[in-house]
Amino acid sequence: MNPDVQAAMPELEKWIGTKRVVADEMGLTSVQRAAATLDADPNAIKVGDALPRQWFNMFFPDICRQSELGPDGHAKKGVFLPPIPLPRRMGAGRRVQIMGNLVVGQPATKTAEVAAILPKSGRSGNIVILTMRLTFETAGKVIAVDEFDAIYREAVPAGQKSTSSAFKDAPTASAWQEVVHFTETMNFRYSAVTWNAHRIHYDADYTRDEEGYPHTVQNGGLTMQTVTEMACRHTPGVITGLDARLTKPINVGDTVTIHGSKTDAGALCWIADKHGHLCAEMNVSFE
Repeated sequence: MNPDVQAAMPELEKWIGTKRVVADEMGLTSVQRAAATLDADPNAIKVGDALPRQWFNMFFPDICRQSELGPDGHAKKGVFLPPIPLPRRMGAGRRVQIMGNLVVGQPATKTAEVAAILPKSGRSGNIVILTMRLTFETAGKVIAVDEFDAIYREAVPAGQKSTSSAFKDAPTASAWQEVVHFTETMNFRYSAVTWNAHRIHYDADYTRDEEGYPHTVQNGGLTMQTVTEMACRHTPGVITGLDARLTKPINVGDTVTIHGSKTDAGALCWIADKHGHLCAEMNVSFE
């Protein structure tokens, strides 16, 4: 275990179980911006409309003052999230249950709870996995529960590249496929809608020099949202949940192929990059 992490664990463990509540008015213009980012017609949305179930996670941003931002563009450690003493943070996966819909103009809340803090060591070095449990409510009902994993990693030595596990080949047999170009503007607009200022999504010099990636990195939330939208288009029924895992970073500007196949519960989806490497997997359930 990283010695700084080992020393910090007694204090970090005190964060487990802590909660904070984020309110959102579900304002019409905010919803329209989110819709436009997903290439849906913003003018078709009116106050009182129920939103697609899978849109719940694009709202309730953690809003901090400019002076509270850290060097990576996230809020400084301890402002919203535990002060894990590793400098790099990336989304890794989600487990989601969806029971209802947000409604335009109907106030709602997100309760964010620190569910787990797990230090680990592996081939790519020392990491800490932070699991947040997000509970979304409106009109006195829970409409979604989202467990989200973020991985904290050690700094990249000067002049070196970010390390990773060996890449897996993506399956090629699927019931449907769609090619997606993750453009710079798409990535920017999604980050703006979700109030995500992480510099690896837009600052190429920072991404290369400080985090060791060859190019700006695709927003993982947008990656998972895009796969979910496609699963909903290709699968009959109402979405009830998903289980997603990001396995390989996608660069901003990359073109990928999203695949899907039918399962007993709904759909199994995955992403292949231009080299055929597996970038993400997602099981999406429907009823």
